[in-house]
Amino acid sequence: MRKLPVRVLVGVLLVVEIYPLVWLLLSSFKSQNEFLTEPSWALPSQLNLDNYVTAWTDGNLGTYVRNSILATFPSLVMIILLGVAAGFALEVLVWKGRNQTLLLFLVGIMVPGQMILLPLFTVYFQVGLAGTLWPLIITYTATGLPLTVFMMATFFRSVPREVFEAATLDGASVLRAFWSIGFPMVRNAVFTVALVQFFFIWNDLLIALTFTTDQNLRTIQVGLLTFSGEFGQTAYGPLFAAICINVFGALAIYLVLNQRIMKGLTAGSVKG
Repeated sequence: MRKLPVRVLVGVLLVVEIYPLVWLLLSSFKSQNEFLTEPSWALPSQLNLDNYVTAWTDGNLGTYVRNSILATFPSLVMIILLGVAAGFALEVLVWKGRNQTLLLFLVGIMVPGQMILLPLFTVYFQVGLAGTLWPLIITYTATGLPLTVFMMATFFRSVPREVFEAATLDGASVLRAFWSIGFPMVRNAVFTVALVQFFFIWNDLLIALTFTTDQNLRTIQVGLLTFSGEFGQTAYGPLFAAICINVFGALAIYLVLNQRIMKGLTAGSVKG
């Protein structure tokens, strides 16, 4: 009986977390008439996939998902490679001016994103990058690096210096010490940073809306704004289907990365 309040609390939290997802999924099967004439909590009359087909074909959702993938994963690769290398150089290597350099990265965290959009748009237009996905990739990489560098420098601070000193005595170069020793030792932190940056980039609307002037370059978050017809009438069924694809797709990726993090933490716990 003493555990009953805890179980009730856990049950309430599960309902609060799961019910919106179930409601979203069931709503994606409703027809336009059901949305307009029946209560929002009413169940769909049938479970057909017409809304998903309409969202994917007529709603151009396949193009939006492709653009999100092309903008997200190259940005993540550059953020991880550059961020981990910079964190290694700032925390492990000893050189003049590294504290000032780390401070510059910290200043980058404090700069509001809205302040850089207009100057960046002008630069991208002048150098001929407008009309491509490169403005998104470059901007996501630049805005994601400050936090990544700060976090990776913090993680490298917990790695014993004796490991790198022993590698140096054995003849390992700086590049070998970073790639073969430093990078594997912080792989759990890499997965954590990658997860944080993935959700930031995938769910971004402001940067994508600013730099995707062409309809064929819109990401999924910008594309969701287009699910409206003439005179602003919203196609609720295809819109909910598109949101389901976005939410449950990101949730699946989160579960995969989350399992990798847990496996990495478990493997690290049995090391001497």
